[in-house]
Parts: sequence; structure tokens; C-alpha cells
Amino acid sequence: MNQRRADRYAAWSLTWVAYASYYLGRKGFSVVKSTLRHSLGVSERALGLIDTLYLAAYALGLFFSGYAGDRIGARRLIAFGLGVSALCCAAFGAVNAALWFGALFFVNGLAQSTGWPGTTRAMAEWTTPQNRGTVMAFWCTCYQVGSIVASSFAAYLLHRNGWRAAFFGPAACMLAVALLILLFLKRGDQPLEPATAAQAELDGEAQQAAQRRALRNPVLWAFGASYFFIKYVRYALLFWLPYYLHGTLGYAVDRAAYVSNAFEAGGILGVIAIGMFSDRVRRWSRATLSMLSLFGLALALLLCAALPQHDLWLTVGALALVGALLFGPDSLLSGAAAQDVGGTAAAATATGLVNGVGSLGGMLEGLTLPAISAHFGWQAMFPLLSGLALCAALALVPALGRPDTRASLVARS
Repeated sequence: MNQRRADRYAAWSLTWVAYASYYLGRKGFSVVKSTLRHSLGVSERALGLIDTLYLAAYALGLFFSGYAGDRIGARRLIAFGLGVSALCCAAFGAVNAALWFGALFFVNGLAQSTGWPGTTRAMAEWTTPQNRGTVMAFWCTCYQVGSIVASSFAAYLLHRNGWRAAFFGPAACMLAVALLILLFLKRGDQPLEPATAAQAELDGEAQQAAQRRALRNPVLWAFGASYFFIKYVRYALLFWLPYYLHGTLGYAVDRAAYVSNAFEAGGILGVIAIGMFSDRVRRWSRATLSMLSLFGLALALLLCAALPQHDLWLTVGALALVGALLFGPDSLLSGAAAQDVGGTAAAATATGLVNGVGSLGGMLEGLTLPAISAHFGWQAMFPLLSGLALCAALALVPALGRPDTRASLVARS
């Protein structure tokens, strides 16, 4: 029993570090955008197109990775994805042309898509419906902490050694984490190896049936629709906040990256609070809690648009509030709530679908936000995102009248 507890904590820790490390392969580009714009002459349109290529590949890859994660297991999927992303990241730092940037980030998007289905599959094996909200709340801090560390690390390397170092250093770190996953991540809550080929076939059929049930569940599609708008908002802020703070508010490039971290820092508190609350207050479903948070997010984004442009601490506070209200429902819908729908057998399929549909919204961000800012200025970003947060809340309406998926899972356990 003690060994199983140790394996559980090891799995939680390894997957936390693994998903945080994925951000090393994606945040460097947002930090160096201004540098690429001025030193290499890469246009805003090209920068947005590179974002779009990345997110298109990421969205496409999520559907495949979700299916593959339930088939080949989390360990191999995560190690493969981190390794390929590290190679793309290193190559990105070695080239000069926007065409190569786009091609490499497309492949990087495919590799990065292994992260969420792989790690959430592993977490579904080591959690239960009763504790999943709380455990996943603390675990989901991986993508806020990972984003903060990745931005700060890239900003430090940019300032000290130039923009190429902001890709070489993270690539080495990702390779090291991939090796740790390959060597030490164990499977949990899995049946023993089937004694016969017939039993193996029955097990495979049961898993396929679980995957089909998850994909036909309308609650899962409501989560995906909401996540479509959530991810537009999140990626708009992740990819363009440093650029906005530098170009519109006049912060130095490295300081803009540090200030933008307030968004993810606030997200850490929001993720933990909503996850723990969702386990303790069972009369409100995870969908209901997410909807309430999204209504608050819409108001907070309007507040950002009304703030004085040069008040540093008001800016930091507002960005932290936005992060708390955004990352809470983001983590809940794509993590614990989707895992509840899929169960252990189809957890990667469920989280891959929600994240895949959501990433289509993130992909549109790269196409539309630069065009909107060109016509209306970057100040229009926050009212636009406020409207999309409201759409994300309303998309959850079909899930509100459905019975809480956790009840059936607890009954079966």
C-alpha cells in the first residue's frame, strides 16, 4: 500500500513537471515577437500566421493524441511529444526566415498536442471521481507555473544571450524531462495483463465502447463549445500580452514579459479555488461553477479596458484577476470535468476532444486578432475578449440540465 501511495505521488509530480515543461517549447515565441519584428523584419501578419499554423496543428493533433493516449499509454506519448517539441524548438533558434519559423512551429504544434491528453490520461489513472476536482486543481497549476517559468526563462535568455538562446535553453530542458518520463512514469488503475488473446480482445472492445460513449455525450460537446471561446481568450492573452504591453503601454521588452506573468499568477489561485470548491459543493456541477466564473471574467476584461494605461500595479492586479477567473473554468472543463465524462478508460479521448475543439478557437485568434487590432487598435482587444467570455458561459447552458457525471462514476466505483 505504501508503494502504491509513493507511485501515485510520483505520477502526480512527474506529469506536473512534464506538462509545465511543454510550455518551454511554446512560450519563447511570444516573448521574442517584438525582437523578430524589429531585427528580422517579420510582419505582424506573419507573426499571427505562425501562431495560426501552430494552433491548427495543435488542434488537429489533439484529436489523434487523445485516441492514441488511451491506446499506447501516457508514458510513451508524453516522452515522444516532449522529445519532438524539443528538436523543433532547437531548430527554430537556428533559422532566420518566417517560412521556416512557420513550418517548424506547425510540427511543434503536433508534438505539443500530446501533452494534455497524455498527462490527463495518467492523472485519471491515479485519481477518483471523489477527489479529482481537488487533486486536479493543484495539478493544473502546472500550466500557469510552467507558463510563468517559460516566459521568465525566455526573457532572461533573450536579455543575456539574444533571441536564439531563448529557444536553445528550453529545448535542452525538455529533452531531460522526456527522459525522466520514459524512465520513471508508471501506469495506475490498470487491470493485469489479460491471460488469453480472447480476453485481450474483450478488453479492447470495452475500451472502444467507452470511447464511443464519451464522444456521443452531449455534455462533453458543451464543454468543447465553451472551451472554444475560452481558448481564444487564453491564447490571445498568452501570445499577445507581452507584445501589447511593449507596443501599446511602452514597457521594455523583458519587463513586458515579466508583467504579463501576473495573468498566469492569478490563474494559479483561480484553478485551486474552483477545483477544491467543485469537490466540496456537490449541489453545483462543475459546469455551473465554470459558467459563474466566466460571467465574472467578462466583467474583469471590461475593467482592463478602462484602466489607466501607465499604472503598473493596477495593470498587474487586473491581469491577475483575469487570470483567476479564466484559468479556473479552463482547467475544470478540460481536466476534471472531461475526465469525469470519459472515465479512466476514455480519459485521454475526452480531454483530447475538449482541448481539440477549444484549440480551433485558439487557432482563429492568430488569424483575427492582428487584423482587428490593425483596424481598431490594440485597445479593442479587451472588449472583444469580454464578449467571447460571455459566449463561453452561454455555451455551457446545455450541460446545466444534465445529471452530474460524477454521480454515475461514484455509483460504478
